[in-house]
Amino acid sequence: MLPSGLQPVFQNRIGWAHDALKRAGLSSAPVRGAWIITDAGRKLLDAYGGKVPEAEVERIGSEARDVSIQSLSGATGTSHSAREAAADGGKAETQSPREQIEDALARIRASVARDLLVQIGRQTPAEFESLVLDVLYALGYGLSREALVRTGRSGDGGIDGIVSLDRLGFQKVYVQAKKWKGQVGAPEIQGFMGALHLQGADKGVLITSGSISGPAREAARQARGSVVLIDGARLAELMIPPVSGKLSPRLTGRDDHALGARAGRTQCRTRMHSSRRW
Repeated sequence: MLPSGLQPVFQNRIGWAHDALKRAGLSSAPVRGAWIITDAGRKLLDAYGGKVPEAEVERIGSEARDVSIQSLSGATGTSHSAREAAADGGKAETQSPREQIEDALARIRASVARDLLVQIGRQTPAEFESLVLDVLYALGYGLSREALVRTGRSGDGGIDGIVSLDRLGFQKVYVQAKKWKGQVGAPEIQGFMGALHLQGADKGVLITSGSISGPAREAARQARGSVVLIDGARLAELMIPPVSGKLSPRLTGRDDHALGARAGRTQCRTRMHSSRRW
């Protein structure tokens, strides 16, 4: 068993091995619990007569560790690779235990985010609209889940959901959910702004499973009122809950009880602030 006692070591190692194979394009996971070798994987096996040499296995694992981890902030569009991190002053050999834990968590979150985007890609537009409202409610918008209403349908004018922020529905946020693989451009943002104008609204959020162009973001900044844009990477980040819990004082250098209390207060302030940010 792993030190945590939550999983046998062999299952953990198999899972990470499959993650490396997926990143290399040698296998895929069409559904949970099912792993399928890809055409590239079959070609690799054929090239070595069904037995992949140890050196090739190490190469695949090394490339998986070196894969660029896209920033999930959606704000800077920057990326960071494990190879660059290791080259930065021998970081991999000089990290403290806490830094190693934080790096491992970052890799896990990036892997989960990639899997989430794959699952989102398999949803229907209607399912994606419901997902978007679920995420907004989880972030603290709306007094209840019933206060977030899906309106998306043919001829909906570009409005897929409405979020009521108060009991009487005086304050509302209008939502557009774009289930796209490509990039949302300025014309789509301008169309959404037009739909908001027809509703007499000054608050809107457009969430897409794809990406958002620079001109589109600029168009949103010039909008009257508040128009928030969220791309697929940012959506995946918002769907992953923040890591919470107590860290050992041996790692933090602080009393973990005080640290936990401070984290609790921060989460409360964050939720209260998010419900008023509009």
